[in-house]
Amino acid sequence: MTYRFTFPAACLALLASCSAYYTPVSFVAQGDQIIASGTIDETTLSAFEEATAENPEARTLVLQYIEGSVDDDANVIFSREVHKAGFDTVVPSNGLVASGGTDLFLAGNRRVLQPGACVGVHSWAGSGLVATELPKDDPEHDRYLDYFNDIGVDEEFYWYTLFAAPADSMHWMTATEANRFDLTTRGAPALGSATVCDER
Repeated sequence: MTYRFTFPAACLALLASCSAYYTPVSFVAQGDQIIASGTIDETTLSAFEEATAENPEARTLVLQYIEGSVDDDANVIFSREVHKAGFDTVVPSNGLVASGGTDLFLAGNRRVLQPGACVGVHSWAGSGLVATELPKDDPEHDRYLDYFNDIGVDEEFYWYTLFAAPADSMHWMTATEANRFDLTTRGAPALGSATVCDER
């Protein structure tokens, strides 16, 4: 299993003992929106399905603070369901997505980054593997490449993330970078600075 997570490398190596450091994603309905905050894990999809069943009018998933995932397989399964359900995704001005949270944002039918939003990317590592040390044709890349293909995102974005920052660090994207990879469906505004995002 591999991880794309914002915790220190020590937690990646000893994830079971670091479980107290994260809060699973929770969903709160507000009108036709569902607000999401937390870390994606194996419980996220069922929690999302419960929230959407109770709020069938909701069509927008607001990613208030999604710092990453502790299970990449669970992340791509959940994100695919968001895409299949036709949800739009929004990161508000005071919001943050990073690592697997950025992958989730890309699942949106329409994708909106509000001015000041934080969007973080980095490489992945886990189980003795480091993404940047693997050849491009290594099957470990396939879970991400297949996911991006399924949601219509250019695979070049995946390769970009691997070299944007190592697994134990984070690169906060600029609007120019976001527009380069068509992260939004109507152009990215000025995004949060690295200083702001690190503190957020």
